[in-house]
Amino acid sequence: MSFTAKDVQALREMTGVGMMDCKKALTETGGDFEKAVAVLREKGLAAAEKKAGRIAAEGIVDVVVKDNVGAIIEINSETDFVAKNEKFREFVNICANAVIDLNPKDVDELLACEVNGETIEEQLREKILTIGENIKIRRFERYEGILIPYVHAGGTHAVIVSFDADEKVAESLEFIEFGKNIAMQITAVNPLYLFKEDIPAEVLEKEKEILMNQAINEGKPANIAEKMVAGRINKYYKENVLVEQPYVKDDKISVGKYVSQESKNLGTEIAIKAFTRYEKGEGLEKRDSCSFAEEVAEMQK
Repeated sequence: MSFTAKDVQALREMTGVGMMDCKKALTETGGDFEKAVAVLREKGLAAAEKKAGRIAAEGIVDVVVKDNVGAIIEINSETDFVAKNEKFREFVNICANAVIDLNPKDVDELLACEVNGETIEEQLREKILTIGENIKIRRFERYEGILIPYVHAGGTHAVIVSFDADEKVAESLEFIEFGKNIAMQITAVNPLYLFKEDIPAEVLEKEKEILMNQAINEGKPANIAEKMVAGRINKYYKENVLVEQPYVKDDKISVGKYVSQESKNLGTEIAIKAFTRYEKGEGLEKRDSCSFAEEVAEMQK
């Protein structure tokens, strides 16, 4: 009996076990689903399977840069305590380096990457079983070029910034300090875009519509409301566009102006090319104390 990639995905959804192990089980059983499930349980994957549905919204975000290639990554655990575990942090570092060295396109490809004789998926399963919590590789980005990394508070926030600049100047302590200032700006103020031109047209139109309705609700006539929107949209840019934001260390100038000043000081043209900012657990469902207590009680039965 043969099987397809869809069959592997279906077994993964059915059991919560990783793709590579599902594929091996289906190969071993000739594509028989029931036998494949039994094989996965016989191999000790049931414990990891039970943990797969539990909320993992803690963990850490991290950045690794080497030889002008960098990776920013988020790996989640169930509790903040595990995020401080040395084995967990070692696994995060292994994954980040795999992103740098092997350039997977997504999490599934990363899981299939082999490092030190084992796939990342096999190492992940081992960490789930030994640490005793659900652990998930959530996301990553890979960069090449002149890069500045920044990790805040041991892994609550992480930023990687890509610059266009003279390579020799980029090695100087002055440039590194400048780059970290930009990275800390991004960490603190959380811009959504690098330039105004990066804002999708539909996002900008929706914002203008909201501002127009606000002005009309304030009793302003349409012609006055339009002028108010033009002014208020600048506030939106200052809040959400990196180069338009007031620079946190000197709010009399914008970040764009700060970059221009440092270009003159360092004697080379500098431009911010791109950035990625991760905040641990952002957008994820959080475990509340009641559900955690109920889960612990259930485990005692």
